[in-house]
Amino acid sequence: MSNNTLKISKKNKLFGGVTNGLTRIFDRYLPDPLVIVIVLTIVIMLACVVFRGDAPTKMLGYWMDGFWSLHGFAMQMVLILVAGFVVATTPLFKYLTLRIADSARTPGSAIVIVTVISLLASWLNWGIGLVVGAVLAKELAKRVPFVDYRLLIASAYSGFLIWHAGLSGSIPLSLATSGHFLEDSVGLIPTSETLFSPLNIGLVLAMFIALPLTNYLMMKNSEPVPFNDFADEPPIKADVSRPAERLEHSIWPALLISLLGIAALIFYAVNGGGLNLNVIIFALIFIGIGLHKNLSSFLEQINEAVKGASGIIIQFPFYAGLMGIMAQSGLAGDLAQVFVDVSTADTLPVWSFLSAGLINMLVPSGGGQWAVQGPIVMEAAQALNADTSRVAMAFAWGDSWTNMLQPFWALPALAIAGLKARDIMGYCAVVLVVSGVIISLALLLF
Repeated sequence: MSNNTLKISKKNKLFGGVTNGLTRIFDRYLPDPLVIVIVLTIVIMLACVVFRGDAPTKMLGYWMDGFWSLHGFAMQMVLILVAGFVVATTPLFKYLTLRIADSARTPGSAIVIVTVISLLASWLNWGIGLVVGAVLAKELAKRVPFVDYRLLIASAYSGFLIWHAGLSGSIPLSLATSGHFLEDSVGLIPTSETLFSPLNIGLVLAMFIALPLTNYLMMKNSEPVPFNDFADEPPIKADVSRPAERLEHSIWPALLISLLGIAALIFYAVNGGGLNLNVIIFALIFIGIGLHKNLSSFLEQINEAVKGASGIIIQFPFYAGLMGIMAQSGLAGDLAQVFVDVSTADTLPVWSFLSAGLINMLVPSGGGQWAVQGPIVMEAAQALNADTSRVAMAFAWGDSWTNMLQPFWALPALAIAGLKARDIMGYCAVVLVVSGVIISLALLLF
């Protein structure tokens, strides 16, 4: 064996040891996300009372006020999960995934393909990215022998890391929109200086190389846990002898309402409507109805999809309550200020990245977090004469970076996959470390 081969073998063993060790730790000690958010809520309440001197009654008020703040967003998440699942169970989508699976003949190729497609989907739109990768991963797991199902889902979720650097990134889009809440202080910052800046494009390209490679290396050293591809129960044939059943199974109601939905989308686009989460959900619903060809089949898949949405329904209000405490108590702003105080013009982007990553673990909402931290980091950028667009994008990357350890955003993927957060977080932790090193170095050196 040559010296080079020996070095590579040792590196693989070291990488595999770290990966498998993290996977075992998370599998053994990471509780359900609902337990995590409840523990965090209690800890943050106590911290505010003990270290800030806030009254316990105020904490309860902040918590209860925030508890209801994400209801609309939670419903959007449920709908995008359900609508995405319904489209994924259509004959056309199953055919497409089968063709992709035909090209993924080995576990390694399956890992790389699902990572790249998830990265691309998340860059185009974060709502699409949350669903497409997980659905594709599940279908690939059924067809590619000996692939680690946990790693496949983790690879799909890892693509979500770049959402804030993509076309639906809330911070860069907000800064480019007239009337945003920081316009008086920083003005309008065009996307040419944020999303399409050389730094951001370079980081996105780096992730398209680093994440598939990282996930592939983890596959080489992981202990495969395959997907149990149990045979589906044969569908019970419905009685279509009555007029009501014939109508439910008829193509015409489904076709007509689907065409109306698509026509509405075309009218919306022609009149200058932009892409947002509601538009994506609307499109998925009516595409799903059309591709299922009848309302009976569509409703059967809706019922199946809703079973996986329980985590989103109950956990989002608890995270909203935690966000309410962090924002209204001022604790999130205090934490951000600590990072700002140790910064210079050159290091502010890195500290902005790290502070956003830390607070994202407690306030897992890009828009909500920016509302709390944005004024602080932008004021610091101006005071230090730093590049505001660079600082803003560093913050955006930090917000999406620690999503790899924040189970809040993994819930849709986990619901589709039928897994627990602890099943994938060991792999996601490795992605967090690798991507964190790359982003930090880029912010410091370029």
